[in-house]
Amino acid sequence: DIDARKVGKDVAEAIFAPPNCTVVFQKDIPPTGTIVKMGKVEDGFSKHMQDYSEEHTFVLSEENECSKDEIVKILRDSGAQMLLNYLPVGSEIATRFYAECALEAEIGFINNIPVFIASDPEFAKRFEEKNLPIIGDDIKAQLGATITHRTLTELFKKRGVKLERTYQLNTGGNTDFLNMLNRARLASKKESKTEAVQAVTAERLEDENIHVGPSDYVPWQKDNKLCFIRMEGKLFGDVPMNLELRLSVEDSPNSAGVAIDAVRCCKLALDKGKGGILHSPSAFFMKHPPQQYSDEEAYQMTEAFMKGERDD
Repeated sequence: DIDARKVGKDVAEAIFAPPNCTVVFQKDIPPTGTIVKMGKVEDGFSKHMQDYSEEHTFVLSEENECSKDEIVKILRDSGAQMLLNYLPVGSEIATRFYAECALEAEIGFINNIPVFIASDPEFAKRFEEKNLPIIGDDIKAQLGATITHRTLTELFKKRGVKLERTYQLNTGGNTDFLNMLNRARLASKKESKTEAVQAVTAERLEDENIHVGPSDYVPWQKDNKLCFIRMEGKLFGDVPMNLELRLSVEDSPNSAGVAIDAVRCCKLALDKGKGGILHSPSAFFMKHPPQQYSDEEAYQMTEAFMKGERDD
């Protein structure tokens, strides 16, 4: 981490430090013995976030940033078997830096943000050559905006309803949404979320007929995320219809519930000595996997992977 309120603290203490603002469903966490180390900032801290109160934004630690060699040593000495990337959206340089660290430390990599690593053929090849498992890119929450939007889009397709246009708007009050006020950091995020929906349409929508992405930062929402979806289409006889949905979820646990299953799948691959892209969990758990499948196909593939009936 890079926040002064977390660096140097036991993980059991750091998880309750600001700017974390999610619902606490387990207060009594015993000390872990794992101390939060200072990371590498690179492009992970957007300048506009320095204009907000410490309660809502990051407070950069005065500790010296770790070098690549130091981070690789920390990973090796800790006995870590995999690295999970949850850097802020738009951290292109920092994400590639940590992917390199995982490769050098020879551990698995789970990429939970929309910087394309698993879906970058060059990076994917390097993980395969080192026989290290990789799952990515950009995590789909347990029951979030993307999985809901995809499911409704598939329902339109199965019921023969022609989808003509749709939008998905999201607001929240955590550092994720504060970070995304910098629209320059959103190119990969919008591509990831939009492609996740486009991949399951009966006919690909024109760019002007689909809008998917974060909309605004509302501090008092804290970790609560509100999603608004509208879908317009034609029924039999070209009769118009529309659907509107409002979804309210706690953002962090919604993501963590899927991340923990990604960890389990990565561990299965490590135990089997299987490296490279894990296509099944990537397709089921991520918005922008190297290869898109319907959610039902991805679910069946992941079940087969967990049962040992397929290797990837």
